[in-house]
Amino acid sequence: MPDALWRLTAAAQAEAVRGAAVSAAELVESHLERVAEVDPRVNAVTRLMAERARADAARIDRRRAAGETLGPLAGVPFTVKESTPVEGVPTTFGVPRFRKLVARSDAPPVARLRAAGAIPLGHSNVPTLILAGVHTRSELFGDTVNPWDRGRTPGGSSGGDGVAVATGMAALGLGNDSGGSVRIPAQFCGVAGLKPTPGRFPADHRVLGPEDPGPASQALVTDGPLARSVGDLRLAYEVLAGTDPRDPRAVPVPAHGEPLPGPVKVAVVADPGGHGVHPSVRAAIETAAGALGDAGYDVRETPDVPRLDEALEAYGRITATEFAPSRPSVRKLLGPGGDRCLEMAMERTPPVDAAEFMRLTGVWLNIRRSWAEFLHEYPLLLGPVFTEPPVEPGLESRDRAGRDRVASAMRLCTVTSFVGVPAVAVPTGVADGLPSGVQIVGRAFREDLCLAAAQAVEDRCGVLTPIDPRPGGRG
Repeated sequence: MPDALWRLTAAAQAEAVRGAAVSAAELVESHLERVAEVDPRVNAVTRLMAERARADAARIDRRRAAGETLGPLAGVPFTVKESTPVEGVPTTFGVPRFRKLVARSDAPPVARLRAAGAIPLGHSNVPTLILAGVHTRSELFGDTVNPWDRGRTPGGSSGGDGVAVATGMAALGLGNDSGGSVRIPAQFCGVAGLKPTPGRFPADHRVLGPEDPGPASQALVTDGPLARSVGDLRLAYEVLAGTDPRDPRAVPVPAHGEPLPGPVKVAVVADPGGHGVHPSVRAAIETAAGALGDAGYDVRETPDVPRLDEALEAYGRITATEFAPSRPSVRKLLGPGGDRCLEMAMERTPPVDAAEFMRLTGVWLNIRRSWAEFLHEYPLLLGPVFTEPPVEPGLESRDRAGRDRVASAMRLCTVTSFVGVPAVAVPTGVADGLPSGVQIVGRAFREDLCLAAAQAVEDRCGVLTPIDPRPGGRG
């Protein structure tokens, strides 16, 4: 075994623990040492659960000594987004007001990972209230640094998890995504990320009270893992999939569907909507398309995805309308300047009246139908996560031009969340010192097809992380 256990994949870590090559205690200590070495430079971990992680590891080691069968993630440390509850510790959302909002129980995905033997090592940073923008900076914990280049954002809102996984502080991260919040940090940090179909993983986002959120929040937000390899992402996916009585939306669909006949067709859309794409992003898509073609996929350039601009407009107006009643209290929680991105977004797509909201729910379904027909013809779609390389921190909050630029760049993430289909972000290499990547989108509940295609890309392009944080700009 190598001295630096934290460098191993999650699968290799779990196998080593199950096979008694290392103890879970040794594995946890290796990661805690890595956190102590790295986190002061990147500020990704907001609350380290060191003693609790040690106790969890000791229990796993006792179970192994007693001859018990250990789970597929035995001893594997993972981070949890600051907005997702872990029993007994605060779920702060990066807001000072919530310092003492102690969770009474684990969120369903945390519970599922723990049941598989994984160990929560700490909470990870988010933009304040996960609403302050794409850059991971919170009022309570400050800025998280992209380990590839301090002058570029790590993305968000699951940016803390992206950085923790990329730098080896955790083997897995548990984030969530309603328009790119797992996939953008994955691309910006050089790791892989999965946004599942709504209903694939059980969840409970009632953190601030007993009431459930409105229909848009119910349908758009999905919890999803980040990992350094597609194999680890698949392992986490198989653990997280399933049902839970706390979430009536979760459905008992098999994690792996029937094989499709013949070569799987892949639609390639490098510039969704025709709004422009950076040459390095286009090159990443060409690299991924070549990898898929070599792996036997039927890769076809396609003019565009269905109804992109219409979907973006409907997404903005539906979410703004649902959010409008809580807007005054949220603005106070976001702190000075934290509401700039949100306010500019609501100016761009303001709330609508009840009649228009009802009409838009019909538009929403109709757009989903168009996408279902598109993905019936092309079971997979290859496109950008973000149509630019990683941008500077806070660009989306600087002014309207910056906000519009970021919103446009993440447009394929937004629309695929809106239509409720799964997607995997996978790295393709390094361009000008920064990680590049693509996303592979699939039919509803066919995450397995997305993961298989992402594996083909990774087989060609390799794994970029873990890395040591760079002290200044690009090296």
